[in-house]
Amino acid sequence: MEPAGGSQGAPGPREPGLLRAVPGQAVSTGSISSRVIVHVDLDCFYAQVEMISNPELKNKPLGVQQKSFVITCNYEARKLGVKKCMKVRDAKEKCPQLVLINGEDLTRYREMSYKVTELLGEFTPLVERLGFDENFVDLTEMVEKRLQQLQSDELAAVTVSGHVYSNKSVNLNDTSHVRLLIGSQIAAEMREAMYNQLGLTGCAGIAPNKLLAKLVSGVFKPNQQTVLLPESCQDLILGLNHIKEIPGIGYKTARCLEALGIRSVPDLQTFSSKILENKLGISVAQHIQKLSFGEDNSSVIPSGPPQSFSEEDSFKNCSSEVEAKKKIEELLAILLNRVCQDGRKPHTVRLAIRRSSSKYYSRESRQCPIPAHVIQKLGTGNCDVMTPLVTVLMKLFRNMVNVKMPFHLTLLSVCFCNLKALNIVKKGPMDCYLTPSLSTTLHSGKRSFEMKDMEDFSKVKDAHCDVLTVGRIESIRTGVSSRDSLKFSREKNINEVLHYSLPEDVDKEVFKQLPADIQEEILSEKSKGKCQVNEKVSNFSPKPPLQIAIKKYQQPLIKDSQKVENRILLRRKLVSHLTSILKFSMNYQKRYKKNCWLSGRQLAETAILYIHKHVQKNV
Repeated sequence: MEPAGGSQGAPGPREPGLLRAVPGQAVSTGSISSRVIVHVDLDCFYAQVEMISNPELKNKPLGVQQKSFVITCNYEARKLGVKKCMKVRDAKEKCPQLVLINGEDLTRYREMSYKVTELLGEFTPLVERLGFDENFVDLTEMVEKRLQQLQSDELAAVTVSGHVYSNKSVNLNDTSHVRLLIGSQIAAEMREAMYNQLGLTGCAGIAPNKLLAKLVSGVFKPNQQTVLLPESCQDLILGLNHIKEIPGIGYKTARCLEALGIRSVPDLQTFSSKILENKLGISVAQHIQKLSFGEDNSSVIPSGPPQSFSEEDSFKNCSSEVEAKKKIEELLAILLNRVCQDGRKPHTVRLAIRRSSSKYYSRESRQCPIPAHVIQKLGTGNCDVMTPLVTVLMKLFRNMVNVKMPFHLTLLSVCFCNLKALNIVKKGPMDCYLTPSLSTTLHSGKRSFEMKDMEDFSKVKDAHCDVLTVGRIESIRTGVSSRDSLKFSREKNINEVLHYSLPEDVDKEVFKQLPADIQEEILSEKSKGKCQVNEKVSNFSPKPPLQIAIKKYQQPLIKDSQKVENRILLRRKLVSHLTSILKFSMNYQKRYKKNCWLSGRQLAETAILYIHKHVQKNV
């Protein structure tokens, strides 16, 4: 296997900081027509991972086996007639010298898959995973920056890396063409980096949207890439043999369309919109008709860490409760190991089954919360969690299967979902940037706070909430959220304290946004000590007690306190500037390898003084 062609030397500079991507959140990158989207599809991924692990397999026909099927094979095996998803017996008849590797343990494939996504993320944060072996990458901002750096004479020398679909001629006077050419060069750099650093090869499609990029990436295989110019989009989409080949049209939708007599792309393009809307619903009908014309406005959404862990096993027949329990225990053991490696704790468990009489897409599932005492032991390597989890899963199993009657299952799946970081519960606009310190002392009932790392920091989807309700503050003594039955009483108590005990110069809404230990500090009048902040972290060093700081922040606005607009503005500004302080502190630590984490009290004081200094003139 050779490195990706069309680019010379080492991969280009990564150009960090163009965008800050939030996992699970779409990021606007300009108009749809000017977008440059790349679809990266790894070649025979499982087989490549096996060949990297054992180089002796490199030039031999290799298949990866799960149960009685060859789920994938390398290109040496494909030349001899072996195909994906072929039965092992048939594959051996086609290719007697076929080497088969058991691929039922997905651990190594999963680890390599995340390495690929991480590597692509060094080019741009806008990387969306699509299974183990595929990724969408939005290069729009990166291409735009490179385009601006090109001189006019350099612009005329821009060339395509890889193929151009249908061998269409490139017009360098057309900026959309030039953007796609630059995108092809970056795609070649990404593929070359994958080969040099991970030993993996793959194909890439470069197009104006995700749909077209995915379709064009498979035109030239293996280890090649293809650019789709805007004027060739209809040629590509009309070249599909069946509507099932359009990404986004699944098995059930295709069956509905076939029942209406729609089998080809032209059929779908010309079919009555009203009939389609009556049959499938307005949104689905409009969406799939747009897809048939090659239109796809969906954004590349950064994936972030997985939101659930699941393991499943398929088999010919499982017809006893004892057998089902044994298979559930096997799947659970794998999942518990993944939880230990990940560090987050699942709060929900789900069991799915498939009956032998069901179609391959039809599953039944049940889920329930994991008991609190079990959650505490998860991720610690404690073997005590297996028994209670198996008990929970078997209850779910009996809810779906009448074990007193004969049954036949062909699949079992166990899933951990609702993953949460340690001691983290649902948070509001300010304390979502703060997390309990490992040095929490239960006896004093106090808690220090540290900044979360950049991964958790990037997960915050909305830093412009107006009010943080007291009910969302974590329990001070236990480090976990209170039960629903206690929430109301605690909110009531704190609201009474706010009404009777809070100094009249302190804004109640600002007070509510402070972490619980700082609220206690203010109410108990223990805030006379001075706050010392590392001068390297901040140009301003807030020394007054927190209560005085809030008064000082409140004072310039006392006349406008009745104006809701100003109070909302201040709360938003406080969160916004706190974000800047956190970023500065993290960058400092990363650059100078020094620990400069700030406590929650220091951050709150710093933010309040900062907002007083910078917002007063804007109010």
